Amino acid sequence: MSLTLTPKSIFILFLSLLLLPFTTPSSIQNLLRSQGLPGGLFPRNVKSYHLDENGRLEVYLETPCMAKFDTRVYFDSVVRANLSYGGLMGLEGLSQEELFLWLPVKGIIVNDPSSGLILIDIGLAHKQLSFSLFEDPPVCKHQDDLVEKVGRKMAFQDQR
Repeated sequence: MSLTLTPKSIFILFLSLLLLPFTTPSSIQNLLRSQGLPGGLFPRNVKSYHLDENGRLEVYLETPCMAKFDTRVYFDSVVRANLSYGGLMGLEGLSQEELFLWLPVKGIIVNDPSSGLILIDIGLAHKQLSFSLFEDPPVCKHQDDLVEKVGRKMAFQDQR
């Protein structure tokens, strides 16, 4: 059996090699897992994402929303970060509630996946949390839903 390369087969081979580095996993969860991170770092309402050749990740959500891991977290409609194996660094668009304060999350790091721990950098401090908290994408409540619930609760309290 001999292998003959035709101009058409060379073109197809060349084209597939060019496109190979830009092939991305089918979902944000698959992308995160392929980089040693848990798949549930972003909520279920991710509309799309873009990863450029420099590792700059942009995640687009349907609307800004709040979710809960160990504490409440707030996602802007666009969250940006530098993605590398085991980390999301230089995060923008993600905040976490700590003792009634909202602090921006600067980075999410998994140094050793076998440890079962994930490190959350909130600027002034680092938190170690269980990797299992982030296995599944959280349910994210839209801000309008939260305002409506809080408004109804306040109206109910005023009527007492």
